[in-house]
Amino acid sequence: MTRILRDDIILGRRAPGSRLVERDIAAELHVSRLPVREAIRTLVSEGVVVSRPRSWAVVREFTRRDIQDFGEVREAIETLIFLFAAERHTEEGLGRLRAALDRELSAAQAGDTEAARMAAGVFHEVATELAGNEMLDELIGVFVTRLRWLFGQHDDLLAMAEEHRVIFEAVAARDTDTLRWLIPRHLASGQATAERRLAGGPSGI
Repeated sequence: MTRILRDDIILGRRAPGSRLVERDIAAELHVSRLPVREAIRTLVSEGVVVSRPRSWAVVREFTRRDIQDFGEVREAIETLIFLFAAERHTEEGLGRLRAALDRELSAAQAGDTEAARMAAGVFHEVATELAGNEMLDELIGVFVTRLRWLFGQHDDLLAMAEEHRVIFEAVAARDTDTLRWLIPRHLASGQATAERRLAGGPSGI
């Protein structure tokens, strides 16, 4: 249940400011209200839902400052993640990263927006696993849902897949020098998209 609601928010099916009414969601998904209530509580803790006393919970509306703050933190942490992934990956782990990239590219070529966005998220998740650092796992886990929502709604699917392909090649080659400048550049494009979306402009990268 939590995954369903989380994906609905991340993929834009439930827009910022929209109400999350327990009885309506329960009826929509053919479940009792209890798992819906628990899912909403989890998403409140993840920072993408706001609970309003004596009223409905709503999907969080992020501000430009939110995007800037999260972007700064994301750059620092994800640069480390990809550097460590390059240094520490195994062939099996690299294969999983390649599989995520292949799924993203196939979905992008087919124009399947949701599948491409989800695969792009998996690409970053696998990189975190390859980094092999429990502290980074904990840090990224605190705000991973917010990051995926803020920076994962790109519309130029092929451009994002191409960026991930270049990153993959640098990770595979253990080329940390390239990754040091490549990752901030990659993340900046996602932040620019989020800011344009917030301003109501075109969201393509």
